[in-house]
Amino acid sequence: VVAVVGGGLGAEAVLLAGVAAAIAGAISMAAGEYIATKSQEEVFEGEMELEREHLKYHREVERNELREMFGDMGLDAENTERVVQALDKDDEAMMRVMMALEFGVVETERRNPLAAMAMSGLLFLAGAMPSIVPFALVDSAGDGLLIAAILSGIALFGVGVLKTRATRTNPWRSGFENLLIAAGGGLIAYLVGSAFDVAV
Repeated sequence: VVAVVGGGLGAEAVLLAGVAAAIAGAISMAAGEYIATKSQEEVFEGEMELEREHLKYHREVERNELREMFGDMGLDAENTERVVQALDKDDEAMMRVMMALEFGVVETERRNPLAAMAMSGLLFLAGAMPSIVPFALVDSAGDGLLIAAILSGIALFGVGVLKTRATRTNPWRSGFENLLIAAGGGLIAYLVGSAFDVAV
């Protein structure tokens, strides 16, 4: 949006470009998320099938792998053996532990490709709205850009602050970091648009 405004186009043209970019971006993000998540699940299922075969035909090797992993985590030999013997009595429990330790996957954190696709596309559209909606409400591209910058700045700052609920870092610093990175990107985009306007 900033680049198109920098290119000297009016509010209506900026709105069209913004809507087109938002739709294209949402489709691209959704498709990419679906393919990535589905591929990840397929790889994981293939690995788990192989792991089931190993449990069936090479159980002692799998036990030794567990002993080694628990040992690397600092568990002493006696307790390691106790845990391995307990897991050895339940194939599903053993598989879940192997999933977590060997592949870094916890069953409750696995994602459905269709749900991931829908969430990615919708979040992209939601994120694009503060930059686009103002151009539907004003006639001047400059006014639209000012409103879009304010709304986008508030949204970006808010996302930076919310992120700290997971990262446990300083919310003000995180919010301003988001804001500064976006401002830098916006400035570069505006300069590119202005250069295009001059050159063409």
